[in-house]
Amino acid sequence: MAKRHFVKSAISMILLVFFLLIFFFTTELGLHAKSTAVQQTRQSCLWSIQSQSNTFYLLGSLHVLRQDAYPLAAAIAKAYADCRKIVFETDIAAMQEPAMQAKMLQLGLYPQGQNLLPNLDGHTRQLLARKMTELGLPLEQFVRFKPWFLALTLTTVELQRMGFNPIYGLDLHFFNKARTDAKEIGFLEPVELQLNLLGNMVKKDQNAFLNQTLKDLEVVNELAADLVKFWKAGNADGLHQLLFKSFKDYPAIHDRLLIQRNKKWVKEIEGLMRENKNVLFVVGAGHLVGPESVVDLLKRRGYKVKQQ
Repeated sequence: MAKRHFVKSAISMILLVFFLLIFFFTTELGLHAKSTAVQQTRQSCLWSIQSQSNTFYLLGSLHVLRQDAYPLAAAIAKAYADCRKIVFETDIAAMQEPAMQAKMLQLGLYPQGQNLLPNLDGHTRQLLARKMTELGLPLEQFVRFKPWFLALTLTTVELQRMGFNPIYGLDLHFFNKARTDAKEIGFLEPVELQLNLLGNMVKKDQNAFLNQTLKDLEVVNELAADLVKFWKAGNADGLHQLLFKSFKDYPAIHDRLLIQRNKKWVKEIEGLMRENKNVLFVVGAGHLVGPESVVDLLKRRGYKVKQQ
């Protein structure tokens, strides 16, 4: 009963932080997070494309933030005010629906009679036992969680302990603001696709995801601090180095979670460019920095993309 109550109470939070965690905790930090210098600039994590009739903005979001991240940079507030339509990765309201919660549970739990522990190697089991003890969570209540689902759960708990909350994330902030302001709202992909990204990963990749998450949680304070600093400074190179250092060891995951989606999103963005209105796209910051990012792919297609 206790496990079921925990799952039900945590499921909405996990859904809300889902996107960020795909790449937030898949980087090998080590000393890197502690030693990288933060370049102070007057830029923000915002890019624009100006056409003859309209302007398109690309805002790199951190999906969970602390309250002290506000107020936002003036360029971000101006971009929002300038746009009639706001486009998000997916339908945030739909993520709260019971059907989506049931879908996540279906993907995230082993069937009766199966459990997590036989599917993990000895080293990962040791890391997991240590983290559960640190958090004061009884491991036996979580053994039916699949690796990806447990990784999200532990990260959610850790982020909450540090004061991060999705209610301060840019996605939820601008989604609620757009509804209040009666702006047109759009989405780049359905919620089901988002859930399937991790829920349908092969066993090997799921285990790697959990293992890396457990390692990264050991230095989560350094990671979160540098990530927010880079984001506030509009330091695209710093963000890329921090977010993607270890993806070189997992090319299939990198391709599945980011590159293929970026390519699809560019086509969606080009389609919206034919509409006679200004549009603000709010997507995870990891999708806008580095090679084969949305920004990079748009530049390759001849668009003049300017960082604000």
